[in-house]
Amino acid sequence: MTKQLMIYENAVPISPEEHRNISVRQGTSFGFAAALNSVPLVVAEFEKASAEYPIIFAGEGEAMTPALVVGLRTDENLCVNADGTWDGDYVPAFLRRYPFVFSGGAEDEPFTLCIDTAFDGVNEDGKGERLFDSEGNRTQYLNTMLQFASDYQTQHAVTRRFTDRLRALDLLEQATATASLQDGARLSLGGFQRVSAERLAALGDADVLDLFRTGMLGVIQAHLSSMSRLSGLLARAERRAEGGNAA
Repeated sequence: MTKQLMIYENAVPISPEEHRNISVRQGTSFGFAAALNSVPLVVAEFEKASAEYPIIFAGEGEAMTPALVVGLRTDENLCVNADGTWDGDYVPAFLRRYPFVFSGGAEDEPFTLCIDTAFDGVNEDGKGERLFDSEGNRTQYLNTMLQFASDYQTQHAVTRRFTDRLRALDLLEQATATASLQDGARLSLGGFQRVSAERLAALGDADVLDLFRTGMLGVIQAHLSSMSRLSGLLARAERRAEGGNAA
């Protein structure tokens, strides 16, 4: 899978001294995500995302994270059209949060809201939403994005507890998905894990009850059902191979 954090090229801490005259124009273009074939996901998104995209687990050990699969080739996002628009009903929070991101958080280190100044919507021309007013106070827009990033960080912690539980119960297995296009080209998606339905069924009653009461069982079921969405990605790949945008 691709390294999704690569979309952040120059994330710097936001301050009124450095960014008083900065505005951010967040349009409908997701061109910055065109080279991602997967996008990180938090558990709060599983229900909506699973209706449209496959959800897998990328990485190993404590670095493992849920991810939304949006492409079957390296550096290709089948949900970003040639004009940069997102082709799909659900846009992952990871992308909606961009160009903002938190840094820090290690031990007693506080989180700091940062902005990727390499984002083409960041400007000093007054286009879009300002970060600070003329007196250096945070605008409502910046407060909104700060809250969004904070909520995302909270959900990231919830998601970490979920993946830790999956690993503790040894529910994950290595997986590979392969498909063939009509022109004979073969596509292969590897390097990911999924929940084993067999291992889940073999769990003891106490573990199943705990997963149910903590809400994790529903998240697992959403993940399992999402794997059938791989056929939808294949259909997008077929249409792109024929010369059109994914639809």
